[in-house]
Parts: sequence; C-alpha cells; structure tokens
Amino acid sequence: MDRSRRTILSAISGTALIALAGAWASTDTGPQVLERVQGKGVGEELVAVLEETSARLTTLATQERQHTAPLIDAHLATVTDLIAEGRYAPALGLRLHALAASLAQIVAWHRFDHGRHGEAGRFWIAGLHSAHASGDHDMGAALLSDLAYQASWRNDPCTAARILERALTRTRHPAARSLLHLRLARARASQGERRATLRALSAAEHLLGRQTPDPVPAWCSWLSEADLAVDSGQSLSDLGETRRAHQLIEEGQNLLLPSRDKTRGIFLAYRAKTHLDRGEPDVAAAAASKSLDIASRIGAPRCVELVRGLVPRFEAFSDAEGVPELLVKAAV
Repeated sequence: MDRSRRTILSAISGTALIALAGAWASTDTGPQVLERVQGKGVGEELVAVLEETSARLTTLATQERQHTAPLIDAHLATVTDLIAEGRYAPALGLRLHALAASLAQIVAWHRFDHGRHGEAGRFWIAGLHSAHASGDHDMGAALLSDLAYQASWRNDPCTAARILERALTRTRHPAARSLLHLRLARARASQGERRATLRALSAAEHLLGRQTPDPVPAWCSWLSEADLAVDSGQSLSDLGETRRAHQLIEEGQNLLLPSRDKTRGIFLAYRAKTHLDRGEPDVAAAAASKSLDIASRIGAPRCVELVRGLVPRFEAFSDAEGVPELLVKAAV
C-alpha cells in the first residue's frame, strides 16, 4: 500500500465517525442475514472449523499471538469470501457474519498496535457492518468503542466521548457497559471534565462483575478489577490527582494476571508517567525499561510508543539513576 493510499485510509474524520455511531444507535433492527441461494454451498462443518480455529488462534498467550497475524488475516479473508460468494441458510449466514465481526476486530487491533490507524479504522467499520447484519448490538458497541479508543489515542477525546455515548444507548451486557463507561471516563478526563469522569467511573465500577444469565461477550471477557483500577488511575492523573492515581495504577498492576503481557507493558508505561508526575525519575525509568523489555519480547510496538512519548520528560532528569540507560534503550 503506497503512501497516498495510507493517507486516504487515515483520514476518517471525527465527524464521520460520530455520524456512523449516530446512525448505528438510531437503527433499531434485528438480524439482516437472508438465505443466499447462489454460489457454492457452504457446509456447517466448514464454518465450525473456522470458528474453532479462530478461537484457538485468538486465545493463545500474548507472546505467541505476535506470530499469528497472517493466519487471522487469512481466516477473515476466507469468511468474507464465503459471505459474498457462498450459498447458505440464514442461520449459517448469521454465524459467518458474527465470525467476520470478531475477526475484523482482532485484525483491526493488530493494525492499531502497529500504528496503521487508517487500516485499523477500516477493519473496525467493516466489523461494525457485520455485527449489524447479525443483529449483535453488544458487538456493534464493542467496535464503536474501539473506534473511540483510537480517537482518544490520537488526541481527539471529544470524538471518543460522543461515539461512546451513542454506543451506550444500545449496549446491554453489564460487562460491555462497564468497559464503555471506563473508556468514556478516560475521554472525559482528557477534557478536564471532572464530574462526568467520576460519574462514568462510578458506573463502570458498579457494572463490573454484575451477575447476569447471559455469558460475558468474548471481546470484553478480559475486563477485570485490574483494568478498572489502572484506567481509573489514568483518569484521575489527567484530572491532576497524582497521588491517588499512582496508588490505583500500582494496585491494578499487582492484580493483573500473568498471562496479560501486553497489558502489563502498557500499565508499566502508565506507571512510569505517574512516577514522573511525582518527581521520581529513577523509579519511572525502571518501570519504563520493564515496559520496553516486555514490548521487545512479545512484539508490542504500542508499548514502545508510550515509553518514547515520555522521553522528553526523562531527558530533564538525565543524571538520575537508570535514565541514561533507558534513553539508549528507547532510541533503539
């Protein structure tokens, strides 16, 4: 893909994303998949194999998943080809669209982690269309939430908040709603809106772990008290409450499961920032260095980007213990 094409794909405006979220929120329909009577027949066994293999690929340990991106891309291409060209009954079509939405989300996150934001947005939007076709409102909300996360990452919290507010109108599962409220809190905190931030954090905490007969959607099954603590800490940090923010981020890191290496790397970068806020450059350097070590081991360039964003602040403490070594490591 050449530079001009990348530029076009990266130019999904905040206005367009907000309009997309508004259209999704206001269209109250059920599944849209009809029987397809043309093309080569698609068997249930094939769909089951694609579902099972996709699930196994996406539940591998973080360190192993860095090697699976081409396989997941290929699975998504196969599924979308079957949807477009195969012959299947409505029930099987619903499963194909659900699988396409899930795979598109995973592919988008891989692109996002590698800084390919235009492609990530394109896959999230494609997944949103598949989720809409299958009538899965929570999955649709997940994909909108990911687009909002990307907007926050790219310093557009206003767009992120407006997308999330629309997504919340049709999200049903408590775990899904908790995650969206948590991301809304981060967006509102970035804008300095204390009351709205605290309201969203309270909602996220209240909803997390609430019992329901419906299973937790796979896309938010990872959400835990660790994530609540760290994102709450980040929100409070943006509001200037440095001491409490540091406590929450440290607490969340201690609660995090050992298997979640990429998240640990990101949490360590957040922790480095709070130590810098507290005037502790040596401890910050140690946390940032650990983040870079994890990123190198598992192939997580987003962790590297977070740490490199702190480099100008570290340069002001070039005589502190561990800082010179960190600056060299971050420059590699």
